[in-house]
Amino acid sequence: MTQVASNCPQCGAPVVFRYAQAVQTTCPYCSSILVRTDVDLEKVGEVSSYPNDPSPIMIGTEGIFENKPFVVVGRICYEYENGGWNEWHIVYSNGESGWMSDAQLQYTVTKLIPFPQSLYGIKLDPGTMVDVNSVFYTVTTVTNANYRAVEGELPFQFWDKTVCRFVDLRTSDARFLTIDFTEEPALIFSGRSVGFDDLKLKNLRQFEGW
Repeated sequence: MTQVASNCPQCGAPVVFRYAQAVQTTCPYCSSILVRTDVDLEKVGEVSSYPNDPSPIMIGTEGIFENKPFVVVGRICYEYENGGWNEWHIVYSNGESGWMSDAQLQYTVTKLIPFPQSLYGIKLDPGTMVDVNSVFYTVTTVTNANYRAVEGELPFQFWDKTVCRFVDLRTSDARFLTIDFTEEPALIFSGRSVGFDDLKLKNLRQFEGW
């Protein structure tokens, strides 16, 4: 991956982008949220404190999905009434990027796809079955979550959100869709559910007793 270096406008510390297309990152020294415009960095906020996080994944964790190596470069943290989860921004060795959801020991890996025409005008309640690109998915959950914090590099600006709405859809063979209504128009991400061991993760956080 091409790395781009700059300096934090708040504290002057070096800031390195692992992902050349990233437009937002956080300073690891002063926790400023930084947005990149051309070659300049602008401070737009500060990182909120993270809740206690049992996830073994962290910035710099590496893994493999569908035979493609990737590295974790950023994350968005959400909270909702039943807990919370992380959306990890991952970058593959070929420069493409995607997302790895880490929700209470359940993992999915997705990437952004064009919004399917078949979903326009559909009421997406739990239990609804829809045809997306000739694959039948069932709506499993509709979640209203609160944005909690952000870390590392992201491919878009995301630091001032409040309530976020997501709709998850699944198939019986582990294919997965999630629709993100924090943007207008909504975004859709396609991928699949995976087991922790299947991702072959390394450079994980170490907890006492491991």
